[in-house]
Amino acid sequence: MRKGRSCGVLLHPTSLPGDEGIGTLGDNARLFIDLLAGMGMSWWQVLPLNPAACGNSPYSAFSAFAGNPLMIDLETLAREGDLPLQKHTGDVAVDRVDFGSLIPEKFKSLNCAAVNFFASGRTSRMEEFWHFCDTTPWLHNYALFMSLKQRYKGKSWHQWPVSAALLDAVSFEKASVELGPEIGFQKYLQWQFSRQWGHLRAYAAAQGISIIGDIPIFVAYDSADVWANRNIFLLDGRGRPTAMAGVPPDYFSNTGQLWGNPLYDWEALARQGYSWWVERFRYLFSQFDCIRVDHFRGFEAAWHVPAGHKTAAHGTWNPGPGRHFFDSLISALGPLPIIAEDLGVITPDVEALRDSYGFPGMKILQFAFGSGPQNGYLPHNYIKHCVAYTGTHDNDTSAGWYAGLPVREQGEVLEYLGSSGAAPVEDLIRSALSSVADTVVIPFQDLLGLPSTARMNVPGRADGNWEWRFTWDMIDKEMTSRYRRKLNLFGRSL
Repeated sequence: MRKGRSCGVLLHPTSLPGDEGIGTLGDNARLFIDLLAGMGMSWWQVLPLNPAACGNSPYSAFSAFAGNPLMIDLETLAREGDLPLQKHTGDVAVDRVDFGSLIPEKFKSLNCAAVNFFASGRTSRMEEFWHFCDTTPWLHNYALFMSLKQRYKGKSWHQWPVSAALLDAVSFEKASVELGPEIGFQKYLQWQFSRQWGHLRAYAAAQGISIIGDIPIFVAYDSADVWANRNIFLLDGRGRPTAMAGVPPDYFSNTGQLWGNPLYDWEALARQGYSWWVERFRYLFSQFDCIRVDHFRGFEAAWHVPAGHKTAAHGTWNPGPGRHFFDSLISALGPLPIIAEDLGVITPDVEALRDSYGFPGMKILQFAFGSGPQNGYLPHNYIKHCVAYTGTHDNDTSAGWYAGLPVREQGEVLEYLGSSGAAPVEDLIRSALSSVADTVVIPFQDLLGLPSTARMNVPGRADGNWEWRFTWDMIDKEMTSRYRRKLNLFGRSL
């Protein structure tokens, strides 16, 4: 991360405004970057940009490499000539993402765009597309996986016929020919996502805004990654997981969280020089300036829950690859601009792994109260080399969090902040900004002072997550100047 004091905002692109039913990588994203720059921000932090699978979660994706086609901006496709110049999604909700109605309508438009593109013949854009296909190593496996998923009506790959689920070289070539048009469509989507994200990132850089990405340690079972790389996961001969990932009982759940992701065969990965991971980090570093590594502690040890268990309460900590892994990454990629998500059950060994590479950890203000002055999340206990947050995508908004506290704990918060109680969220933000933490990241919902209805995710809840969007009328005219003054006051402005 950059040296010195700085501040950023956490907002997933799907939460951006616009009339396409979901935030996209188009003009509204550029206006958001302008807003960040106007406030003096240095960072825009996003969640994983991958194609969301189970429950529309970006942390459960069909690929650890591919981009989410739902974020492709249709207006940009229209300006390039792949779609008619008109509105494409009709009357849609502006404050929530209605995934049920959005997905079929959006893909209808995207399919139309792809048909028009491929009918245009050999153009400079077509040459650019071919170059993207030739230079993107993971692309064909992903496109074939999604095409097979389409053929088998969305079923998880382990429910496909064995010839497709456990693909050999002959079946691979046969399917690649038979599914050519659908594979081409999938590659078109990834090309468009890649170029739109590339243009947006360049725009952000020109405004002085760096982007923090997010890399979940685990991948979804029903993904191109597991389907095409079964040898690096703990699976049986039929491709079924022998154990599942999760975390033991914690702050969020008294039965833990059973994520259901397959676990890595670290010995097999080590024999390959961690090549899959090297390519994953290499690709993401081409997209972002810094990466938050979700569940960093899993590289030291991960919670293994035997297959078949309904909760994560009964599992074991199994060792991860530790320093050997990060030494291999650094050898291949050089210095790693990483934020270590070090929340939850953190041991001295995890802290030692983090600190040995100088990765900053995370401090969450919502976790700071209720356990006395030694609480490591209280600002007076911070070190400079950390990233302070009021909350994360897994927390309630700070307004919702404060409103839900018992009166006694509310009083403790106000006393610590020196707050009258008139604006507790603003005072919480001020506490983060005034701390010694080199970097502060504030969820956009907290900058807007929004209640629990603006929460992005409730861990353990299957439905209703990842839907929140803001609208431009939520932003008052003084917001830009107000936050620029605050960032200037605490030496954090761009």
